[in-house]
Amino acid sequence: MRILVAEDDPVNRELMMSLVADWGHTVVAVPDGAQAWDHLRREGAPTVALLDWMMPKMTGPEVIKHVRALPQAIRPYLLLLTSRDDPQDVVAGLKCGASDYIVKPFNVDELHARFEIGVQNVTLQKQVADRVRELEGALSHIRRLQGLLPICVYCKKIRDDKNYWRGVENYLMENAEVHFTHSVCPECVPKVPRPASAGEPIVKPTKQGESAPQRAASGRK
Repeated sequence: MRILVAEDDPVNRELMMSLVADWGHTVVAVPDGAQAWDHLRREGAPTVALLDWMMPKMTGPEVIKHVRALPQAIRPYLLLLTSRDDPQDVVAGLKCGASDYIVKPFNVDELHARFEIGVQNVTLQKQVADRVRELEGALSHIRRLQGLLPICVYCKKIRDDKNYWRGVENYLMENAEVHFTHSVCPECVPKVPRPASAGEPIVKPTKQGESAPQRAASGRK
């Protein structure tokens, strides 16, 4: 997963980059809030970010407010890091839209635990979004099958939504995700030629279901 690290202090930035890389993720690091905002507003932006509070050009809370104003299918997990440990600062950071808040100097294990919560949160959102898309696609198929289907009264082909005439089997296999097994119903059995054994004449069914040898034996033409 791509993770954004926004920290103006080069020592802290290198430390967080090293930690995130050790945790198995790709790191995008920037030294100020304006660049952080530029990355987070793009399509395909990192969905987890570690943001310092005090940065040049734009503070961490300002970046977070801008991000929260964007229409996003996946709500990014924005972890705010700061040396401010006053309870009012914690409240202010969370009210601006931060997903979590951690005080510097931080404990590495605590940061890792909070970071993993963010990764799990975003992963779950993506799984839910994928599932919703699958269900919407299935509902679209159901609605298509529940509607009126133009069908030819002679050849029984169905006209699809692209104005092509298609066989019933092909149409249902593509739109209803069903597969057919072929057999012969009792009414059609007399109409199907029966394979002849070795040395036995081929038996052809009649319209009335009576075979040719049977007609010959009875003397009927």
